[in-house]
Amino acid sequence: MRLPADPRVRGTLLLAAAIAGLIALMAIVSRLAPEPTGPPSSSYATAPEGLAAYASLLERAGHPVRRVRTPVAEEAPARDQTLVVLDPDVMEPEEARAIGDWVRRGGRLVAGGVGDQPWLDAVLGDAPVWRGGAPVRRRTLVPVAETTDVTEVRGAERGAWHVLGPTLPAIGPAGAPLLVTASVGEGSVALLADPSPLQNRGLDAADNAALGLALAGEPRTTVAFLETVHGYGVARGFAGLPERVRWTLIGLALTALVAIWALGRRFGPAEDPDSDPPPPRVAYVDALAAALARAKPDKEKERS
Repeated sequence: MRLPADPRVRGTLLLAAAIAGLIALMAIVSRLAPEPTGPPSSSYATAPEGLAAYASLLERAGHPVRRVRTPVAEEAPARDQTLVVLDPDVMEPEEARAIGDWVRRGGRLVAGGVGDQPWLDAVLGDAPVWRGGAPVRRRTLVPVAETTDVTEVRGAERGAWHVLGPTLPAIGPAGAPLLVTASVGEGSVALLADPSPLQNRGLDAADNAALGLALAGEPRTTVAFLETVHGYGVARGFAGLPERVRWTLIGLALTALVAIWALGRRFGPAEDPDSDPPPPRVAYVDALAAALARAKPDKEKERS
């Protein structure tokens, strides 16, 4: 197989083939040796501070898991689900109010994170205050649903709740609890000052996994992780297609490039616009026949 003689066509084909090969190589490397990635406390994240392992634990325990990429203000979860909102990067006031309305109608919210969470005022009216610094080991203070089978929780020394307002400390110490709970309207709220016990790096320590299951609610309760607060929206265009469809389209594109390359062997060098075009085939055949006739020996002369 040879490339077209035209350097512009040849360069385009080589560039396209190089790009396609690079994409295929990156995809293979990503599949064989994926890097831990993702924002903190996202159920998509496989990094140490992600919640991918927690989501897998819930699924193995029989809890259906959803990744919500549509704002609650546009489409609220069912009221019998548990909504998880931890370490939000951004929380619009309209979204915070929508979450508060959903909780008051009977929803169950697991929320919090490292640092102040002012959006929780729209849910509780008077949210607890966050402060840095806390012991690594925390112990259960009261036997509530959120502490079922939980005796000790181990996390990072990143913070605790203070000025608790209407909330009840559930996992201590009492003056600076890790977990507080509250009833809001017909719903309930569980607030974590530090999500590290549920994150990938700490889920297997102490009773951290048991805490994660207790926070999910009753058996087989659907757990919805709100991913819009981590920058994940509704996928559209090429990214919105199923993964198998995307790989099929990439394969078709590569096949098309190979076909274009194969067709290049039919192309000759660029024609000189000032050169005379070749004669028609009929004229060529007639001229060849006349030449053969002239070259044919005269049999009568040979006999004489």
